[in-house]
Amino acid sequence: MLKLKVPTMTCGHCAGVITKAIRSVDVGAKVNVDLKTQTLTIDANSDDRAFTQALEVAGYPATISATQ
Repeated sequence: MLKLKVPTMTCGHCAGVITKAIRSVDVGAKVNVDLKTQTLTIDANSDDRAFTQALEVAGYPATISATQ
């Protein structure tokens, strides 16, 4: 399970774009978005770096959260 901090994620549209970006890497990924804390939890078998790169390309730079 990967937990990311996405400080530019502020609304439902952002959450949709982010979810689409994650699923472009792994179509079976389980994605949980928390707009209040601006965090994203991903349950998938793909490489963490692939997810952060996909988010970067989508315009939502993310950092791996210290609490996983």
